[in-house]
Amino acid sequence: MKNAWTEKWDQRYAEEEFAYGEQPNNFLQQQLSLLKPGKILFPAEGEGRNAVFTAGLGWAVSAFDISIEGQKKALKLAEKKQVAIDYRVGELQDLNYTEGQFDVIALIYAHFPANIKSLVHQTLDKYLNTRGLIIFEAFSKSHLDYLAKDKKMGGPRDIESLFSLEEIKADFNNYEILELLETEIHLNEGTYHSGQGSVIRFVGRKKLVGAIV
Repeated sequence: MKNAWTEKWDQRYAEEEFAYGEQPNNFLQQQLSLLKPGKILFPAEGEGRNAVFTAGLGWAVSAFDISIEGQKKALKLAEKKQVAIDYRVGELQDLNYTEGQFDVIALIYAHFPANIKSLVHQTLDKYLNTRGLIIFEAFSKSHLDYLAKDKKMGGPRDIESLFSLEEIKADFNNYEILELLETEIHLNEGTYHSGQGSVIRFVGRKKLVGAIV
């Protein structure tokens, strides 16, 4: 049986247009341009814009979401772009990824429910290999001020689902911080990400156990 969270995203992704467009996130593009292709995971990947783009660069791409409608759109986009992605539907703990499977995990506007978001981050950590990278962009707690000015701007409307720098440091405390900042950006990503917003950007490298960096 679907819950309200799943129904919300199924309804959004069932629309004909891509909710967040078909083009990849700019910050993700910048970071991938610095890396050699490997194995990458996209949590909460929705309609697949980032996963499909990354597959086109030669990466082995895995993705997941709770929305079957998101998966349908993603696979259709992958077919259009003539790439292959492994896209699974369900809760993270049920998807059978293996320890150390990925070189990169890309969390691009992966706003999980507030009561589980830190747990998801901690669970994802075990699927990333040692010295692997987290690439993260999502709305900061300051984003509520932007939502108050522009109701059409996307993002969670409860502060608990938004992020702070302190939360990122705590959730990824076993990572070397390569980049971490809160910044204002202009988004032009489909209907639901359009306008000025406040985001947190983070790039972290998983430390060797017991290593000092």
